[in-house]
Amino acid sequence: METVATPEAQAVATAKRTMDINEVMSILPHRYPFLLIDRVLDLQMRERILCLKNVTRNEEFFQGHFPGQPMMPGVLMVEAMAQAGCILMLSEFEDHSDKLMVFTGIDSAKFRRPVTPGDQLHIEAKVLNWRSRAVKMQGTVHVDGKLVCEAVITSQMIPRTKKQEGAE
Repeated sequence: METVATPEAQAVATAKRTMDINEVMSILPHRYPFLLIDRVLDLQMRERILCLKNVTRNEEFFQGHFPGQPMMPGVLMVEAMAQAGCILMLSEFEDHSDKLMVFTGIDSAKFRRPVTPGDQLHIEAKVLNWRSRAVKMQGTVHVDGKLVCEAVITSQMIPRTKKQEGAE
């Protein structure tokens, strides 16, 4: 006997699982130099997301962190995990222009090895707890298959305020 999938299950099964930079920018409000996701490699709604960030010598933070021995600040790796989670949560909505994700907690952050220019970050966020307006995720960052950073991140969705006319 053949089973018939519900419309919701069909939509999830056929949902786009990858995104290029333009699609990422249509979801995230972040822009250079704070946009830390270049591409979505895999997205499984309400379960996990895998993203890519190419770390280049041109990143602004390398000017001062640290001259002569550039390393990506750990806080930016945590931010990259949060941005990945934001994409995962906001991709649930057809119109997300009036929604914004904000940090509500960072726990168990660990930094295992330095990230340097030329590295390619594979950023993963796995859902631990999903609510309609909040999410708790286990985030990891890998370079060349090696764990460089991990943290448990909680975020909440809030209304995005409209930019006032004439404001910069």
